[in-house]
Amino acid sequence: MRTQPPAFAYFLPLWLTLFTLLPLLMVAAVSLMRRDESGLIAPVFTLANYARLLDPLYLRVFGHSLALAALATVLCLLVGYPFAYLLSRVRAGWRPALLTLVIVPFWTNSLARVYAMRGLLAAKGPVNALLLALGWIDEPVRLLYTGPAVAIGLVYVLLPFMVLPLYSSFEKLDHRLIEAARDLGAGRFATFWRVIVPLTAPGIAAGSLLVFLPALGMFYVTDVLGGARGLLVGNFLKDQFLDARDWPFGAAASVLVIALLFVCLALYGRVRGGVGHG
Repeated sequence: MRTQPPAFAYFLPLWLTLFTLLPLLMVAAVSLMRRDESGLIAPVFTLANYARLLDPLYLRVFGHSLALAALATVLCLLVGYPFAYLLSRVRAGWRPALLTLVIVPFWTNSLARVYAMRGLLAAKGPVNALLLALGWIDEPVRLLYTGPAVAIGLVYVLLPFMVLPLYSSFEKLDHRLIEAARDLGAGRFATFWRVIVPLTAPGIAAGSLLVFLPALGMFYVTDVLGGARGLLVGNFLKDQFLDARDWPFGAAASVLVIALLFVCLALYGRVRGGVGHG
């Protein structure tokens, strides 16, 4: 018997067109226009905005942003992977409490949390005080307004986005396959690399996607913890739309970021498809 789709399903194409496709087309159209002398948009077709993106200055901005986002993704994976595994292995009674601790940061404004991190990393903050008390340093070290401070802030804000997909993958992990690998003589590393990692690949891919893409646009983390010394894509887009008021150039950079988003989604689809057919 064929099941009828719910009534609201008929509105889905309209919803996607109005709130997803149409805004994307508007951004793409603006990126092909010229900035008017008054700071508005002149309806003149040009590819000059995309040509400007090839300037070494802007290429360095994109390169630096991609490198920092990749670093934050790797750090989140290194921290989140063992945590998600342990979370899936603890007694069932402990899991709701531990999951709540992971989810609680979602209920707090991320900008407020970044400012809290600023207090921790300040010259007279708890981190420097602890290092001085342990005798590891003789005077406060500069932690704020550095690249590592920005990376720490990104990991702090985005870690839950990595942990939750990984925990979901570990929950579905068939431990009989791990026992079978060990019965066949596989060592701990071989079991981990050839059995556990492939089976949790969808969680790794989903978590990496959820961390990498927001890390590109979190301009306030750079502003608060990095002192805005390192211009990232998020800061660059904000400056073009709000300060320079060069909307066509900002739209061209946005199209480039959106294209990167689709590339990442395609790679994620390939990972899921590969696991599904493996």
